[in-house]
Amino acid sequence: MYLYSAMADLAGEYDDASLMAACKTLWSDLTTKRLYVTGGLGPSARNEGFTADYDLPNETAYAETCAAVGLIFWAHRMLLVERDGRYADIMELALHNGAASGLSLDGEHFFYDNPLASRGEHRRWTWHRCPCCPPNIGRLIASLGQYVYSTGPDEVAVHLYIASHARASVGGVNVALVQKTQYPWHGVVELRVEPDEAVEFALRLRLPAWCRTSRVEINGSPVDIEAVMDRGYAHVRRRWAKGDVVSLSMAMPAERVYAHPDVSADIGRVALKRGPIVYCLEGADNDVPLHRVALPRTAPVEAHFESNLLGGVGMLTVEGEVVRRRENGGLYGVDPPTTQPTTLRAIPYSFWSNRDADEMSVWIREG
Repeated sequence: MYLYSAMADLAGEYDDASLMAACKTLWSDLTTKRLYVTGGLGPSARNEGFTADYDLPNETAYAETCAAVGLIFWAHRMLLVERDGRYADIMELALHNGAASGLSLDGEHFFYDNPLASRGEHRRWTWHRCPCCPPNIGRLIASLGQYVYSTGPDEVAVHLYIASHARASVGGVNVALVQKTQYPWHGVVELRVEPDEAVEFALRLRLPAWCRTSRVEINGSPVDIEAVMDRGYAHVRRRWAKGDVVSLSMAMPAERVYAHPDVSADIGRVALKRGPIVYCLEGADNDVPLHRVALPRTAPVEAHFESNLLGGVGMLTVEGEVVRRRENGGLYGVDPPTTQPTTLRAIPYSFWSNRDADEMSVWIREG
């Protein structure tokens, strides 16, 4: 990932089409055959890298925190060169999931590897004998601002939705941007544009690939999104004045995600996602063994926010089924298993293992 980041930098700096073509080929290979649903990457601890196409085991996933951080670096550089929202989509996915899982909520414990399933033995370290991940995830969080916005000669792009204040120079005029939002728990964003004096430039607002329905308004007047879309961004050019307010509303329903059929580890399984957040089941929230549960395909998934859990977190709940124990307790039998209903509660993957070490699973058997 770090090598590819440098390749993208050089391709952009020297306008090297062959080097950029190599970057795009590598990007396609990663994102279509080798990337975990969480934005983690690298299934093998043996070589700290890749194996075969679609080899994405869950419990033994290596998915090193440093690799997800490196992917964010690479995606960011590809985004700045290509100005294409598909790179920002992966940057956001890795940031909220595959990288964020490497850091505990107290900021003092770290994952070196980030599996997508655990029987309860996986927990964060206070340090690691190979101490690359703690400072790597630390510097990512400390430098987060540079990934939220970028500027060009006559434009400002908003890549990530995070409550923030920023200042930029556009056309020789200082412009302040104030972003208010509860994203990723809610899909509503308010952006105040405060130039020192009226100035014309293009504001590029990313509309994530996960978003099926969105609405943009400027000072209460709707914008025809389809007419201004450009490579994943709503491209709004106008003369901006102090106090202009851009409102973005993105529908954010909970969705089921299915893996490519050649990902053998996930055949017959489903993952839950809402907006950019990938969810998991953790034993602390479910009083049944996770390997026994199933999620009916038609069961509605409800989203809600719990302010008193894990510092405030978006939760998903859905009515599932759990396989019951055999009455005779035998290892094998001729009678088919029976099930009973159970309420499944899912938390964001990046929040797992912040309580006692417990079992966890991102992929759920579909009933």
